[in-house]
Amino acid sequence: MNHRYKKFLEVLRSGDTILLDGATGSELENRGIKMDNSWCATASLEFDILKQIHKDYINAGAKIITTNTYASNRMILEVAGVEEKFEEINLAAINAAIQAREECGQDDVLVAGSLSHQIPYEDAFRSQEEKDKYIKKLTPEYFQKSFDELAFFLADNGCDFILLELMYRPDRIDIIFDSASKVGLPVWAGFSARNKDGLIALTTDYEYSFKKMISNVKHHRLDAVGIMHCDMSVMEESIKELKEIYDLPIMAYPEVAVFNFPHYDMSNVIQPNDYLIEAKKWKDAGAQIIGGCCGTTVEHIKVLNKL
Repeated sequence: MNHRYKKFLEVLRSGDTILLDGATGSELENRGIKMDNSWCATASLEFDILKQIHKDYINAGAKIITTNTYASNRMILEVAGVEEKFEEINLAAINAAIQAREECGQDDVLVAGSLSHQIPYEDAFRSQEEKDKYIKKLTPEYFQKSFDELAFFLADNGCDFILLELMYRPDRIDIIFDSASKVGLPVWAGFSARNKDGLIALTTDYEYSFKKMISNVKHHRLDAVGIMHCDMSVMEESIKELKEIYDLPIMAYPEVAVFNFPHYDMSNVIQPNDYLIEAKKWKDAGAQIIGGCCGTTVEHIKVLNKL
């Protein structure tokens, strides 16, 4: 735990509301960067634009900026045909965030290393045969190797903590929590849920209780938990269930755009002032760290200063 993170914990324990950043992938596309079969992973090579996005979020009030590494584990890069650029892509993503903090002169901002259990997107495969062949590789051992590699890379290259994002697959969560726990950094976890006569995990190929999913990893050491990448309609109930299981600071950062790989439909994105109205409800429900996921912009974060 570095000095910056220790000071941040003091602010967190004071009970102050802290702003997380907004979306990175959709914001890169908003600024003209082409999405490809890795979704937004290779977009990190557009270094100056990515760095500017981080700077804009910092200037909007965010005290946590997240590396653009959600979709850059080796599994995804392999299917996208850019596996040999693993280090180049991920180092660019980390350094863009670190340099943004330096150039803004705000040393108290934390860089969260995004780590997900995302596998290659279905539409990234050129044929069903290619997809079927690849699926056979998806063993627990293969997952562990991929998650370990990126977790250690994030830790070794300057991230302040690991942010587990979009935790929604019970069959992968224990594996990736183990990976995050190995690297010696604090760990935060953002879970995802949907409503079907009660909260269940976001996964759609089988049903699993949200409360059971978040309970299963309670034995891991976490510094914060949250609800992310889900519809705003489930936020308050999700926060309630997180509070029942964890006595930890709670994050809230839902999505507001529709993702159709590899692009975003931004046609019905909520207006920033309306987003603030919803965010006040999350704060009242117990969320202390508030930001945004897919579709949120710098303006959505800026207005949260009124919380």
